[in-house]
Amino acid sequence: MLLKRDLLEDIKAGKIDLIFRRWNRPTVKAGGTLKSKVGLLAIKSITDMSPDDVTDAEAQRAGFKDVADFRRWLDTMKEGSLFQRIEVAYAGDIEA
Repeated sequence: MLLKRDLLEDIKAGKIDLIFRRWNRPTVKAGGTLKSKVGLLAIKSITDMSPDDVTDAEAQRAGFKDVADFRRWLDTMKEGSLFQRIEVAYAGDIEA
C-alpha cells in the first residue's frame, strides 16, 4: 500500500487514524504491520464497506475536510472491486 509522505507524517503525529482503499486484492491484513518512510504502521482493523457509507466523521479521521472532499479524492483513484476502511496507528521506528 503506497502512502504519500504527508499522510504518513499525519499518521505518525496522530492526526489521521483511518485510510480508505479501493483495490482488486488487499495488500495488508488486520493485526499486521507496514514498513513506511516514517516508521512502522500498525494495521488495527480492516472493514469491507461501500464508499457511499463513509460519514463526515470518518472522512475527517482520514484527513479529508468532509465527505464531499473524500468523494473528489475517490474519483481520482483507480477502479477496484473491493473498498475497505483501514484503521491504522504509528507503531514506532523500524528496527535495523
